[in-house]
Amino acid sequence: MFAIPRRFSHFVFGILQSGLTCFIAAGIASLASVATGHFLWNWLVSWLVSWIAMLPVVLLAAPAIRSLALALTREEPAS
Repeated sequence: MFAIPRRFSHFVFGILQSGLTCFIAAGIASLASVATGHFLWNWLVSWLVSWIAMLPVVLLAAPAIRSLALALTREEPAS
């Protein structure tokens, strides 16, 4: 395994999450290119462009989204 310090786990999470999300979305968006025979190429190029665009957004927005999620939820009492 990689020896990335745990304090950077939010960056690792953001990289993996944005990569997977963009990979799936690019595949769905590229389905129209199946008929032309360029599906794989279109998918990979679309994924790379979208991942490069979304990675900074995810990494910068994640702390604000986490804070908002915590503000909108409550701790459940221990039973």
